[in-house]
Amino acid sequence: MKGKKTLVVGASLNPNRYSNIAIKRLKDKGIETAAIGLREGKAFNVVIDTDRKNFEDINTVTLYLNKKRQEEYYDYILGLKPKRVIFNPGTENTEFVKLLKENKIDSEIACTLVLLSTNQY
Repeated sequence: MKGKKTLVVGASLNPNRYSNIAIKRLKDKGIETAAIGLREGKAFNVVIDTDRKNFEDINTVTLYLNKKRQEEYYDYILGLKPKRVIFNPGTENTEFVKLLKENKIDSEIACTLVLLSTNQY
């Protein structure tokens, strides 16, 4: 799965959270993974940053933030110029989807964990 570098936005250190499980599954599939969350730390050797780094070559951003919390990330994510943004269950956001489309970035309302487990990632 080379070339699918993924940024998990809303990453959690809690192993029971879907964002944390997604980091593990992405790593298990050999996908280069970066993460941003509310608390610094590591999950499966992936550093979870609290600041918005200018990551290079992000293919996919997978969101684990509710619609309201996403607003402060709009410009940041658009600036990364990913190929796609995945809206996981509970993160659907028509306003952000419209902005992504205007910037020629694909969006997908899907579950990262399901996409990975069915080899559709």
